[in-house]
Amino acid sequence: MKDTTLPHRSARRHRQAPLLILLALPWIVAASSSRPARRPAHRAAPVNLVWHVETLDGTEVSTIQGDEPINPASVVKVATTLWALEKLGPEHRFDTVFATQGALDAAKGTLAGDLIVLGNGDPDFHAENAFLVALRLNELGIRTVRGSLRVNDTFWIGWEGGTGRVITDPRIRAEQMAQRLRAALDPKRWNNMTRRAWREFAIRRGLPTARPPAVAVLGGIGALTRPPDARNILLIHRSKGVADALRRFDCFSNNDIERLGASLGSASELAQRVSEVIGAPPDSVLLETISGLGTNRMTPRSVVQLLRALRTTCARLGLTVESLLPVAGCDPGTLNHSFARLGTGPNAMSVTAKTGTLTSTDGGTAVLAGFVSTGRGDLAFCVAAPHAGGRLSQARAAQARWLEQLIAAADGPRPRRCAGPLANPEDGAQIVRDEPSWTQSRGAAR
Repeated sequence: MKDTTLPHRSARRHRQAPLLILLALPWIVAASSSRPARRPAHRAAPVNLVWHVETLDGTEVSTIQGDEPINPASVVKVATTLWALEKLGPEHRFDTVFATQGALDAAKGTLAGDLIVLGNGDPDFHAENAFLVALRLNELGIRTVRGSLRVNDTFWIGWEGGTGRVITDPRIRAEQMAQRLRAALDPKRWNNMTRRAWREFAIRRGLPTARPPAVAVLGGIGALTRPPDARNILLIHRSKGVADALRRFDCFSNNDIERLGASLGSASELAQRVSEVIGAPPDSVLLETISGLGTNRMTPRSVVQLLRALRTTCARLGLTVESLLPVAGCDPGTLNHSFARLGTGPNAMSVTAKTGTLTSTDGGTAVLAGFVSTGRGDLAFCVAAPHAGGRLSQARAAQARWLEQLIAAADGPRPRRCAGPLANPEDGAQIVRDEPSWTQSRGAAR
């Protein structure tokens, strides 16, 4: 069917973005750009958008260069989310074991030996989780550790920033994490951010803000290079379910989602899995990272197919897409920050999508991909602005206009319900005393 365009209201508006119309049944959103008007030399070149749109059953609605490879940026996190749900399950929890080799003198509140931490890849452990641990250690009578604090190389606390910022030497990284944990356990070492985190944590849990838990480590920090000969488990920190952690990563587009690689596998393995899921040739999906940093390649069509696969998996697991990806007008994070106009007015709560942004890689790129609920039904879409470095704000504005026009052409928005408040770092976490959910050989430091 031949593409046509609606008459534009003004040359100025028309040269900013393609126009969409609703054609005869079966309905198709068609888009094209007419000849651009002459513009002043100082005006920035227009942003060129590429996209692909399908109904939930896979019927193509509209595509412009939908089969040309793009860098999907952080939309790769959708693939990582799907992989984690498939491989781990939405209720999977990470156990972090706190143990000691020394003697405990509860009367004096001292631990004579070292405090040992055996992480098992919890990607979302923060100061608030350390507060839970400190509260329990105080209950056990431990307020001072006369030995050192030693952690293995699959324990993390706080954010690093993903590829390029992560210390690659496992020993040095473990020492950094031990340093962070020691500071979180001891109020005398807190910075302003940790003090604020404690106040908010205490208020949420009805605890006195002026009486924080305290565990002082006197003997320094270090990496755990081998497991202790005899392990005396003090407690186990059991994380929130992985689905809640994934939602936090997707809303804030945090690149430390890469930590899940310790439990899932490599970027090349993820690329292979994506190819299998969407039925694409193995060499059509190329991933350098599982966060979207670096050089990655998918087509807008393959991104949409990935989104539909995520939706199918969610339905099978009793989840909704809205419980994993941010909803415009509901959730904090990059979607509502970069596309605030989609979260207000009549379109609020009708867009569930993942953002992707790279400022310089591949000339910079801005991607928006997800689902939009309309009067004609739900649509899966991917719209990208390749080579948009230096014009990212302009690119996002063009993408927002494109999506607004798509919604209007599909008989307007159909808002969905918000999925509820985003989990805090400690929400759903537990302190337990049973055996860890993983074997000693798996949990041993390497």
